[in-house]
Amino acid sequence: MSKVIFNYGTMNSSKSAILIMTRHNYIEKGKSPWLIKPATDNRDDYVDEHGRSIAIVKSRVGISAPADVIKADENIEDVFEEIVPEIPIDVILVDECQFLTSAQVDQLKNIAEKYDVPVLCYGLRSDFQTHLFEGSKRLFEVADSIIELKTICKCGKKALVNARIDDKGQVITDGDQIEIGGNEKYESMCWHCYQKAIKNQ
Repeated sequence: MSKVIFNYGTMNSSKSAILIMTRHNYIEKGKSPWLIKPATDNRDDYVDEHGRSIAIVKSRVGISAPADVIKADENIEDVFEEIVPEIPIDVILVDECQFLTSAQVDQLKNIAEKYDVPVLCYGLRSDFQTHLFEGSKRLFEVADSIIELKTICKCGKKALVNARIDDKGQVITDGDQIEIGGNEKYESMCWHCYQKAIKNQ
């Protein structure tokens, strides 16, 4: 049976870039990847000249790819079963998988087992308060393989925390778990620099 693989890392660890390149490699080999992302992450989506909403996955290095959006109340297995008769799917690629529900992670696991389709998930482990996201927690529990994608703090040590920052560069420790943003709202930090930033405020 195919595996569910959880590739996790902090912000700026090239998760989306690796996902997009993986998609390209499958297409180059004549395969059909299905790229999906939770509706929560809509920062790079846009409306085209015909008024259609276009969802994309975009890396900070500039590469992008079209994606199908999965809503929080959608059953991914049902969507998959609707698509498969018309479009063969050789691999499922999931961006921002931390925003999936536990049930949706289980649905992906079922697809891998039932249809022998590999599922490659990319996302964050924890939020700006260092707590696990729902989707990430479930992936740690049921993924067949877990891979850490590493990046560094500005001090040179391995980044561990997705620190949320304000417009003055100060670390924010209170707020809603989910606030979509990029480098203008988050900074990858090692534990030492994160704790130091909090104490110095």
